[in-house]
Amino acid sequence: MKIGFAGLGVMGGPMARHLVHAGHEVTGFNRTADKARTWAGASGGRFAATVAEAATGADLFILCVGNDDDVRQVVDAALPHLNAGATVVDHTTTSAKVAREMAALAAGQGRTFIDAPVSGGQAGAENGQLSVMAGGDSDALTRAEPALMAYSKAVKHMGPSGAGQLTKMVNQIAIAGVVQGLAEAVHFAQVAGLDTGAAYDAISKGAAQSWQMDNRWATMAEGRFDFGFAVDWMRKDLGLVLDEARANGAHLALTALVDQFYSEVQSMGGARWDTSSLAARLQDRPRQA
Repeated sequence: MKIGFAGLGVMGGPMARHLVHAGHEVTGFNRTADKARTWAGASGGRFAATVAEAATGADLFILCVGNDDDVRQVVDAALPHLNAGATVVDHTTTSAKVAREMAALAAGQGRTFIDAPVSGGQAGAENGQLSVMAGGDSDALTRAEPALMAYSKAVKHMGPSGAGQLTKMVNQIAIAGVVQGLAEAVHFAQVAGLDTGAAYDAISKGAAQSWQMDNRWATMAEGRFDFGFAVDWMRKDLGLVLDEARANGAHLALTALVDQFYSEVQSMGGARWDTSSLAARLQDRPRQA
């Protein structure tokens, strides 16, 4: 399949590389051209200097960029250059509103837009083990799915346009609560004078077990917060969640509180620490940048 790909950062770069290795003809664009050139040289993909060049003649166009405005700009630039009937798959975490807006724009030009945010972080992208939650036309998703499986372990259709983004919001709500609970548990164990490793061994096979516990308990206890998904990005995502909740009437008291805790981490200099750095605001120890 001929694929255009925009956004070759810590997530998009590995995803596009997996597509090349799966045998697809991939042309990659990045706002920082040197990053796209480096990606093309390392992966065997093709370099594009513009979005239009990456999109020209493609049946599938994938993007993984920064925010709503970035998506608007990239999709608007790509659509006229795609083959008729092409599908656009957006892996950016955005508002549900912009997903619906882009779906309508694409339909007006004879193309299809799928909102398809991912979960699994940088490690999931590198290892080809992302989970994709998608909204939009199910037939278009079915056609795109074999390509998406080059970097995913699961692709789930969630409903009409915007449903993928709403599901990603559910994901971030759940993560925020779990990470805060874990940070407090580690903090309590330390203040109580427990061996945190032994405490983990005692509780990690019971009801408290989670992916976050298995992967971040020890590093939280050690004050290490350099594991990918940054606080700045989480605050962007939680901002989308809280905006949606204000619109639909959902009550998210814990999520709003954790968002404020992340703002404290930012003020400590932890904007680029990973999300487990909620523990840092509870620890009396030198902070790791």
